[in-house]
Amino acid sequence: MPALILASTSPYRRELLARLRLPFEAAASQVDETALPGEAPAALAERLALAKARAVAAQRPGAVVIGSDQVADLDGETIGKPGTHEVATAQLRRMSGREVIFQTAVAVVAPGLAAIERAEVRVRFRELSDAAIEAYLKADRPYDCAGSAKVESLGIALLDAVVSDDPTALIGLPLIRTCALLRRAGLEPLA
Repeated sequence: MPALILASTSPYRRELLARLRLPFEAAASQVDETALPGEAPAALAERLALAKARAVAAQRPGAVVIGSDQVADLDGETIGKPGTHEVATAQLRRMSGREVIFQTAVAVVAPGLAAIERAEVRVRFRELSDAAIEAYLKADRPYDCAGSAKVESLGIALLDAVVSDDPTALIGLPLIRTCALLRRAGLEPLA
């Protein structure tokens, strides 16, 4: 079986991929994640997922490499990882009472294969008071999450609804699509 590599150091993606019970290693891709001028959020997620997989695959010929990226999309504007408490506060204020689309792309690069899939998750944030935002940020500290919300923990309390055909996509790695791409690369999680 070829080596399986996750082109990410994200603990969230590592935890998700571990659910498939395939042995894998994780490697940083060192890809510049800056959006191109005028680049739409979905296009950015797809470009970065493929670039991450290709960067690691170039270092590990013969391996099956998974790259993934997630971008929050608010009315066509990219909402990235906040990095700081102040930016997270501003993001959550903007998203309060609104629908945000989380664009999550996954790519698999292997010998003879470079394929990509995208999952779209529609998230409706409830109306959020400044006190609720502050309490959430102090509790969860989601500064490394696109859109400032960890739905796998307390961030679920920020939401009214989540709509998706791939529930793990919102956490950062759409496993249904990942499984389909891995099968195309010759790896069957159920084998």
